[in-house]
Amino acid sequence: MSEIKTVGVIGAGQMGSGIAHVVALGGYDVRLHDVSRERIDAGIAVIEKNMARQVGRGIIDDAAMKAALARIQPAEGLEAIGATDLAIEAATENEEVKKSIFRSLQPYLKPETLLASNTSSISITRLASATDRPERFIGLHFMNPVPLMKLVEIIRGIATDVPTYERAVTFAQSLGKITSNAEDFPAFIVNRVLVPMINEAIYTLYEGVGTVDAIDTAMKLGANHPMGPLELGDFIGLDTVLSIMNVLHEGLADSKYRPCPLLVKYVEAGWLGKKTGRGFYDYRGETPVPTR
Repeated sequence: MSEIKTVGVIGAGQMGSGIAHVVALGGYDVRLHDVSRERIDAGIAVIEKNMARQVGRGIIDDAAMKAALARIQPAEGLEAIGATDLAIEAATENEEVKKSIFRSLQPYLKPETLLASNTSSISITRLASATDRPERFIGLHFMNPVPLMKLVEIIRGIATDVPTYERAVTFAQSLGKITSNAEDFPAFIVNRVLVPMINEAIYTLYEGVGTVDAIDTAMKLGANHPMGPLELGDFIGLDTVLSIMNVLHEGLADSKYRPCPLLVKYVEAGWLGKKTGRGFYDYRGETPVPTR
């Protein structure tokens, strides 16, 4: 199978821009796509800002930053994504949205193009079934923030062939990442463990066991977590936390994965965390303040 030289990234948000960032630094040519040129440009601006921060910290040098930024090209249409060797979808955590993207991409794909999803919870087998190449479809779950986090979960669907798996592992490792194999079960490994913990912390708040500050302080100082679970939920995005809990609840049919009603209420209110300015903390001032 041909060597991966060009990578298409669909979605220029937090995850997509982070993936494009590390892929470009890894020496690959990147095509970045989103629903509008404004979103693509905003994603590239975030990449430039984050790379400049890495330069300031001595992680990369200025020459590496300039070379990487030159490798990233905006792709306003899916045609440019279809011409790449590997296309990675990094859209919102919604199965129908992801399937729709792959269906729209299909007419433009080269026969040899590999497909990957950055989904953090949705079945790779089901997503692959929406394409014409389930054997060349795989899950590449990068962790957030992508430039800082070392792990990439590799998830094979039922039809994923061995060459696709091997190329995916080689690709992820070429970016300086460490890979972990996960079976195609709801939420895989990291979020199967992590997101129910966040949901339980929200139940602890909902039931009045502790305040936002008390819960996060207890877990940081009592369990040596670098970030409290409610703060982490805000960082991930409470809509994403709810989506993952719904996948777990529906996929495993176990009441222990029932999303907390308070989580549902926050998402319905549009309080999605840091990205909207309010979640379990209010981020609109100089210092985050608990909202409960």
